[in-house]
Amino acid sequence: MDSLLNEIRSCTICAQFLPEGPRPIVAGSSQSKLLIIGQAPGRRVHESGIPWNDPSGDHLRSWLNMDKDTFYDENSVALMPMGFCYPGTGKSGDLPPRPECAENWHFKMIEGLNGVKLTLLVGQYAQKYYLQKRFKSNLTETVRSYKEFEPEFLPLPHPSPRNRIWMKKNAWFEKEVLPLLQKRVAQLLPM
Repeated sequence: MDSLLNEIRSCTICAQFLPEGPRPIVAGSSQSKLLIIGQAPGRRVHESGIPWNDPSGDHLRSWLNMDKDTFYDENSVALMPMGFCYPGTGKSGDLPPRPECAENWHFKMIEGLNGVKLTLLVGQYAQKYYLQKRFKSNLTETVRSYKEFEPEFLPLPHPSPRNRIWMKKNAWFEKEVLPLLQKRVAQLLPM
């Protein structure tokens, strides 16, 4: 696994498309029990080199009821975005994750993460890729159908502070899904 992670971290497959240059950000070990598949690093994460080291990460850790030490313990949690590098900024936020990472690295990474018991699919890019035809008409309907994907997957909206409106419109998420998420995580990673 260490060899694979080193290979991924030195990847330059899509360098020509990355305005800030390549800096693949990924973490995990063969012991990881929880896999979190997000979108792509934002500018702050690109600069720090630490996955989920931003307000979205703070929000995600609160959803998980998890402290930073546990979250960044690679023997507990693997962190793998759909695109490993910051894709740059578009008209309404960050650009979509580059597809090369999933095509070239995800299968190898998942093969090495043989201790994973639960995979969180954070955002529609991860959900569409991993659920394929089971992805519903949109993210909201996919997250609402979370029971269909258990015990392997749990789809989540992106924890960005920009999603406050989504959270208000979908109060069922906080009432139904977050308690289940916290229960599953506590069972996997007793703190």
